[in-house]
Amino acid sequence: MSDLPRKAVTRTAKLAALPLGFAGRATWGLGKRIGGRSAELVAREVQQRTADQLFKTLGELKGGAMKLGQALSVFESALPEEVAGPYRAALTKLQEAAPPLPAHTVHGVLAERIGEDWREYFLEFEDKPSAAASIGQVHRGVWHDGREVAVKVQYPGAGEALLSDLTQLSRFARLLGPLIPGMDIKPLIKEMRDRVSEELDYELEAQAQRVHAAEFADDPDVVIPGVVHQSDQVLVTEWMEGIPLADVIADGTAEQRDRAGQLLARFLFSGPARTGLLHADPHPGNFRLLPEEEGASAGAWRLGVLDFGTVDRLPGGLPATIGESLRMTLEGNAAAVYGLLREEGFVKESIELEPDEVLDYLLPIIEPAQVEEFTFSRGWLRDQAARIADPRSPAHQLGRQLNLPPSYLLIHRVTLSTIGVLCQLGAAVRLRDELEAWLPGFVAETEEPEPVAEGGV
Repeated sequence: MSDLPRKAVTRTAKLAALPLGFAGRATWGLGKRIGGRSAELVAREVQQRTADQLFKTLGELKGGAMKLGQALSVFESALPEEVAGPYRAALTKLQEAAPPLPAHTVHGVLAERIGEDWREYFLEFEDKPSAAASIGQVHRGVWHDGREVAVKVQYPGAGEALLSDLTQLSRFARLLGPLIPGMDIKPLIKEMRDRVSEELDYELEAQAQRVHAAEFADDPDVVIPGVVHQSDQVLVTEWMEGIPLADVIADGTAEQRDRAGQLLARFLFSGPARTGLLHADPHPGNFRLLPEEEGASAGAWRLGVLDFGTVDRLPGGLPATIGESLRMTLEGNAAAVYGLLREEGFVKESIELEPDEVLDYLLPIIEPAQVEEFTFSRGWLRDQAARIADPRSPAHQLGRQLNLPPSYLLIHRVTLSTIGVLCQLGAAVRLRDELEAWLPGFVAETEEPEPVAEGGV
């Protein structure tokens, strides 16, 4: 019944063409070098041509291929402007749309998962999808009680396609490395593979969304749609209007950009503290900017959050180690930072590093937390990526010796992805306010007063 490219050999052939195309472009680039073109200019042309083919292929295939494309798309801010510009539109398309399944396939899934009488649950159901993503697409409808709803239908065969694509992509992850300077793509693909079963389980997604919807029910700044109905491969939630974040990135006002950025940072840090869960898919397609509620102050836009298919379970919120290490870095306490990172496994026992060099490595990265308000930008992210990616730089040499413990892998990716979106927005954000309010360990605990001795004054 699947309308994903049916034969594994077809999908594999499309993915296999990516490294072949890369090799061909490398040969083309060598010819250009021999012809006198500069190494930097040729490398960027090869990078651009590779990106064009990559995102076109990933978007066509859906499944794991498109999921990787969405994950990579938030890092386009790290690319040189002359490379990023020509295909930024293609990345935006990955975040908001993909080729849809035909109506008869969708009807078949609804009949199988809700029942042959599935139409009785709806007063209206739009056959044309309003959005399509890596493993499913969304249809607008009206539930039998009159509520406007979003009906998320999982692509038949999505699980097999997801695993197959990610397995195939992992085989040539090294060749994709030049697209995103300073980023190792292979661990990203592995983490996605490890979470396939969770991604496909709409019951888990419904549970996570219910927890968030209940916690943020009366929140003036963040809106989570409620869950209306859930069955295997079908999830019905309340419909959410609003401006897609991709549109705000493309042509939003400065006020909209700054407000979206502030609320995105707030949700990143407040979500785990309030729900014990980390929303782990922060690409622009999963966020909306909603007008202020009636009676609210002018400009009080709200952030709508969608898609809870991938979450990290953090019962105690974000680890206090993150806040403590950030605070110690800002204080310039190199020895304490190094000791904490070593204790948590960021520095392996077999590795010896100079604490001051570790501090120098971290300080530029946490620049947004050093000031009252920081304006994120593509230029800033490009500078950070170049500093870490350049094999000649001390930052690159030190970064290669650091370790990322498994328990921090998803937190690290989500944080980097959110920073990527903030840079796409060009938002001015009071990040320190959010860290002080929500990140455990960032504010030093006040020392307990010495107990007064008996008989003392």
